[in-house]
Order: sequence, then structure tokens, then C-alpha cells
Amino acid sequence: MKTNQNKAPKEINASSMADIAFLLLIFFLVTTTMDVDKGILTLLPPYDMHNDVTTEHHKKNVLEILINSKDQLLVEGAPLAIQELKELTIKHLTNNGVEPHFSESPTKAIVSLQNDRKTSYDIYVTVQNELKAAYAQVRNEHAQAHHGLNFKDLRKEEQKAIRKIFPMLISEAEPRNFAEK
Repeated sequence: MKTNQNKAPKEINASSMADIAFLLLIFFLVTTTMDVDKGILTLLPPYDMHNDVTTEHHKKNVLEILINSKDQLLVEGAPLAIQELKELTIKHLTNNGVEPHFSESPTKAIVSLQNDRKTSYDIYVTVQNELKAAYAQVRNEHAQAHHGLNFKDLRKEEQKAIRKIFPMLISEAEPRNFAEK
């Protein structure tokens, strides 16, 4: 009588396992989507080594915006609803020296933004959007008044000329804890 103890166990045929693994790898690589991090698209001005002179700006040319840790806006020392920020920024940009508390000209108008370290990202992005919308509206109104077209429909040279008239001067200070002061 033969015993099964002396027999070697049968081996599993693994010749096609590498092919299957390779096909699964390709399948998952093709079907998987990668999330791309999206940030705020802000183009910083180029650094000019030859023009390293500190420029003094009159206080009236700077629109100061503070965001506290409770996501409340303080514009020029007074509380402001976020829905009113765009119109106030437009008023600051297009003042041309008419009112004494706003900018002398659009080329000198600066928006200074500073937030608390505990400011939520949502309110920060909302404020950025309001500021950029104000610049976009001012540029578009200027394009319609002088060229009869929307800003985006103008030629590159005309857009560049309007950007020189209304440069997007948004200064962002380092976040800090407002409660410490």
C-alpha cells in the first residue's frame, strides 16, 4: 500500500499571475483620477533689483482690510459686511482724489489685506474674490466706456493699457493674532 506522506505536494501553476497583476496595475492606473491641488491664482510682480527704493504711500491711498479670527471684516477701522466690500473697493479705486479718505488716483490705490492666524480659509478666499471682482468690474467699465467692448474682448495691448491704469495692487501682510495687540 502506498502512502501519501512521501509524495511531494503539487505546485500551483503561477505562470499567468504576473500577467494578471500587470493587467490589474494598468487598469487601476488608467481608471484612477488624481486630484490636483488648487490654490489661489495670484501672480506676484517681478522683483526689480534696480528699483529697490521704499516708496512712501499716503494713508488715503491705502484701503486697509483686517479679518479677525471670527471672520469679521474691519475696513478702515470700521466693521463692514462682506457684501459691501466690492463696492467700497471700487469707490477707492475710482475716487481720483474727489473724497479725502480714498485714493488720489487708480495707479496709487493700494488694498492692504491682513488676516488673523485663525481666520477661516473660506472667508479669506471670499475676500480675495471680492477684491478681484472689484478690479475686474472697474477694468470692464473702463473698457466699455472707452472702447465699447468688454475687457476680455479687447486686444492684448488694450488690456495691458487698462491694467496700467488700474493695476491690481493688493498687499498682503503676514497673518498675526489680533488679540495679542
